[in-house]
Amino acid sequence: VGSACKPWTADGCFLGLQAAVKHRLNVDSLAGLSVAVQGVGKVGYDLCRQLHAAGAKLLISDVNEANLSRVQSEFNAVVVPTDRILFQDVDALAPCALGAILDERSIPGIKASVIGGAANNQLATEQDGQRVFDRGILYAPDYVINAGGIISVSFEYMGGKSESDVSAKIALIPGRLNEIFDASEAQQTPTNVIAEAMAESIVAAGA
Repeated sequence: VGSACKPWTADGCFLGLQAAVKHRLNVDSLAGLSVAVQGVGKVGYDLCRQLHAAGAKLLISDVNEANLSRVQSEFNAVVVPTDRILFQDVDALAPCALGAILDERSIPGIKASVIGGAANNQLATEQDGQRVFDRGILYAPDYVINAGGIISVSFEYMGGKSESDVSAKIALIPGRLNEIFDASEAQQTPTNVIAEAMAESIVAAGA
């Protein structure tokens, strides 16, 4: 299904951000919204491409100057210093680089209403999920929103699957996120805790 060529993770992140923004900001489109993207390598670039096509305003950071220049020129993005990207006054923050970036030091300075991106292990600790929740920020659990890549790999492993099969499966990510968001609000529990409980339940059911 071509996972080495197509960054499926970005597709899931884009759809997940749409769902998160609609849930938190009650808007049906990303047009006119601002998104800070931390890391614009392969996945970050493709996420920026989709965000730009949807009409979002992009703020970006990366340690690779070539990556920055490419996204800046192609998508009219604003370059922000790497140590400031998390703290921009934006609608959404998309971490697509390092893990453990959401911690007791960074969370108080985040201005975004939504966090959702491709980076793994974005929360430094489980308690940081509570900190994000207490700030009123909607966090899309990383292993849910960035599941596109592993979905593609698993389909390759099984064989007999097409790109349309992968796309159809990735299209289910927003629905799963909405389940998590709704449960989080109903139970007044951080989304990372809800997602973990759901994952454990699914694994147990399949055992």
